[in-house]
Amino acid sequence: MSPTQGRGYAPWYWMLPLTWLAFGGALGQISLIGLLLGFLFVLWLACSPRIAPWLWRCVTLLSSLALAAHLLPGFTPLPLSEPLAYSPDARPVLLRLSWDKVLAGLGLLGWWLQEPRHVPARWPAVLLVSLLTLLLVPLVALTLGVVGWQPKWPEQLALWLALNLSGAVLAEELLFRGLLQRWLVQQLGTVAGLGLTALLFGAAHWPFSPLFAAVAVLAGLGYGLVFHLSGRLWPAMALHLAVNLCHVLLLTYPLREL
Repeated sequence: MSPTQGRGYAPWYWMLPLTWLAFGGALGQISLIGLLLGFLFVLWLACSPRIAPWLWRCVTLLSSLALAAHLLPGFTPLPLSEPLAYSPDARPVLLRLSWDKVLAGLGLLGWWLQEPRHVPARWPAVLLVSLLTLLLVPLVALTLGVVGWQPKWPEQLALWLALNLSGAVLAEELLFRGLLQRWLVQQLGTVAGLGLTALLFGAAHWPFSPLFAAVAVLAGLGYGLVFHLSGRLWPAMALHLAVNLCHVLLLTYPLREL
């Protein structure tokens, strides 16, 4: 995955997160403090060529995590549905737009689009790992009792897809694979870098339940391998979305209430 050609610096890439900030502010969902923090986040990302790499990476990682985990003030989620019971053995789900997590994803996307291109992908291996991940992650979740077998076609599936892609998938893959895994692989080697990234990805899901975190570690290994073998982010994002889609269509969603 060694770089072969840079993509150059394009200031217009930062218009997407800035437009998102302005839109949220216009709707009253992002306060002045949120607008200020969001602008400083995008400005920091845009200044990456002028900042020491280790400092830029540490601050970017912490600030992105804070946004994705809804730890910064000034961002009010926008409810987009009434609470819906997706599964009889799970609590109702409220679909809502998280301005801060989407901002983290869009900001990191502006950085990622200017990163160097990589060598050709090993597509057969990518396909094999993707299929194994799609098979093993639901099976392990069922075996651990985290979810049950609950086939369904939920209401507002298109809205769920849009929110899942723009929120969870985009931000998490850019943060864990694009930002964190590449650096850990460079520092520790492929096996240790992939493994540690997967463990940290699982740790981020610990608040939901320890068993769900264990399933997330397995999923993170699959996403990380696909990213490593392809040298591209979109296959990992596609696999992440596919796993989440299998979850909502075939299994208890979000988690079985024990």
